[in-house]
Amino acid sequence: MTDNLQTPRHEEGGAFCVAALYHFARFPRFESFRAELDAVARENGIKGTLLLAAEGINGTIAGTDEGIARILAFIRSQPEFSGLVHKESRAAKMPFLRMKVRLKKEIVTMGVENIDPNKIVGTYVEPKDWNALISDPETIVIDTRNDYETAIGIFKGAIDPNIKTFREFPDWMRNNPGLHNKPKLAMYCTGGIRCEKSTAFAKEMGFDEVYHLKGGILKYLEEVPAEESLWDGACFVFDERVSITHGLKQGEHTLCHACRYPLTAEEVTSPKFEEGVSCPHCYDSRTEADRDRYRQRQMQIALAKKRGEKHIGS
Repeated sequence: MTDNLQTPRHEEGGAFCVAALYHFARFPRFESFRAELDAVARENGIKGTLLLAAEGINGTIAGTDEGIARILAFIRSQPEFSGLVHKESRAAKMPFLRMKVRLKKEIVTMGVENIDPNKIVGTYVEPKDWNALISDPETIVIDTRNDYETAIGIFKGAIDPNIKTFREFPDWMRNNPGLHNKPKLAMYCTGGIRCEKSTAFAKEMGFDEVYHLKGGILKYLEEVPAEESLWDGACFVFDERVSITHGLKQGEHTLCHACRYPLTAEEVTSPKFEEGVSCPHCYDSRTEADRDRYRQRQMQIALAKKRGEKHIGS
């Protein structure tokens, strides 16, 4: 492992550094790399999830500043990932329970064969230039995220496809001929990875001027001042923080551990909310037997917490 470390630059906002990363590359040795990467993560106290596939690496991890610097240096020491770019934010407590390195068919699952961002992709737009693009009346702006993500935040004027999973996005594109009514398509997602594939797919469909937000919403919220922002709401993140806002500060949302939906403070006061059991979004779709099962799990979580332990299913 290289010792040429670039230690994350700030301690403000929490003791833990959270690093979101992805890199598309031809990586046929991904299976054999798994054990080595997992060992380096554990040696440095890193927790989170990293996905490996023949098309590259993707994930979000957290740890001390030194630990994150070391694992990033190790990943970049692989020839395939020397150009990897990551995004940092802070967390007051460790936002993940354990470390997972998983092997996948795709590092972000779109389900369309032969979509290769290394061959064709949309034009990257820096956060400082994004407002001008999406304010242009000749631009159609599309949020490529899932419905539970868009529910708590979206760019002003953006189209929400209202999809449950990213696998649904290609069919949504195919079934919306009106997207051809304007010359420019601008797409965005949390950290940029879904747009690598969505813009590649749009180019394959014949769209000419296709753009995406470089670094995703995370980079925009980090770099664009709140007073200049066209972002409305909070950004869902896939860890225990649940959401973040401008300046990458932790948001006020909590998570329903029954359906994984982000909840506002008002929704937590609903009679349909019971911690770890139900919320207004899932109450009517669950049976009482489901809720009894969730209550048992929540009881185990509470007992583990009382013992000063973390329950694996929390």
